[in-house]
Amino acid sequence: MERKIMKFKRVFLIVLDSLGIGNGKDAARFGDSGADTLGHIAEKMENFRIPNLQSMGIGNFKKLKGVAPVETPMAKFFRLNEASNGKDTMTGHWEMMGIKTEVPFVTFTDTGFPQELIEELEKRTGRKVIGNKSASGTEILDELGEEQCITGDMIVYTSADSVLQIAAPEDEKIFGLQELYRCCEIAREICMKPEWKVGRIIARPYIGTKKGEFKRTSNRHDLAVKPPQDTVLNALEKAGLSVISIGKIADIFVHEGVTEAEHSTSSVHGMEQCITVAKEKDFKGLCFVNLVDFDAIYGHRRDPVGYGEEIQRFDEKLGELLSVLKEDDLVLLTADHGNDPTYSGTDHTREQVPLLAYYKGIHGGEGREQESFAVLGASIAENFSVTMPGGLIGESILAELTN
Repeated sequence: MERKIMKFKRVFLIVLDSLGIGNGKDAARFGDSGADTLGHIAEKMENFRIPNLQSMGIGNFKKLKGVAPVETPMAKFFRLNEASNGKDTMTGHWEMMGIKTEVPFVTFTDTGFPQELIEELEKRTGRKVIGNKSASGTEILDELGEEQCITGDMIVYTSADSVLQIAAPEDEKIFGLQELYRCCEIAREICMKPEWKVGRIIARPYIGTKKGEFKRTSNRHDLAVKPPQDTVLNALEKAGLSVISIGKIADIFVHEGVTEAEHSTSSVHGMEQCITVAKEKDFKGLCFVNLVDFDAIYGHRRDPVGYGEEIQRFDEKLGELLSVLKEDDLVLLTADHGNDPTYSGTDHTREQVPLLAYYKGIHGGEGREQESFAVLGASIAENFSVTMPGGLIGESILAELTN
């Protein structure tokens, strides 16, 4: 007799942005041999205390300095491989919801943007471009921020990701937030040409007028390319279910399939928002959370200790979330790619990512290694008895989670 699969009223899918666990099968093809975000962070920590993640089984994936494996994990844990051809935010999140990206987004890391693109951006915005290179957001402000505050020019830069970023002061006497957003909208239109089609245009507002005083604000705004087809999020929305975005999820999916979006000022704030939703919102559907600080503040800036301390802050909030869960809630913790803060360069790293699944009464332990992130979307679709749109990848592991 076939066992009935348990169904959940609320699913909380939380992305610890860039928390890879090494062992990428094709890491060499991406230039990432030996990358291991979590493992190398643990090696750098003097006293790595993550009791909630530890009890869920994060130390059971591999030997982790300071985080012993547990005999009876309170979560089911899986290693996920990425099927898509890439290692960026959009590729990873889209794959979770069923899209396999075959052609990676274009990058301009080594060259900066073509002169033709820059000239069109200057003509249409009415502002001169300075920068036009790959740089860290804080370094380019130290280099060009004072000049921008005098001239009102646009700081345009990129990274190892498929992004065009525009930095500008929020002070309206110099530039202003709405003007920055206007320029980014124009950049998005320009960068829809196939040869210039970056995944995201990112507005990077800041305050301050002097080197050493510049501080980026939480008014960042991403203008992403629309997913090429409907995802599991669209299917959930069409079925009348809630899809609550916390953090940059709505931006990544261009609000496709999102019924409600909450902006986060930090990853800790994002977890606090998630806890509030769990405590106060009686909904049926998905709460999809992205915690970006791991990646943006610590991974790209190659700060392993800072990254480890951020994981510890997350672990505290995770304990709060687990304490308010209801009987028919499911929590899924995962990542969208790696970003080993001890690795060369500043780019993401191609790694496996963890999946830790928890609900009250689960029989924890190791699950089968999976060949795509799309098991997440497929399992969520099955849980809510929703048909996945055609053309998506992913096989549900709901039966394995609930048996």
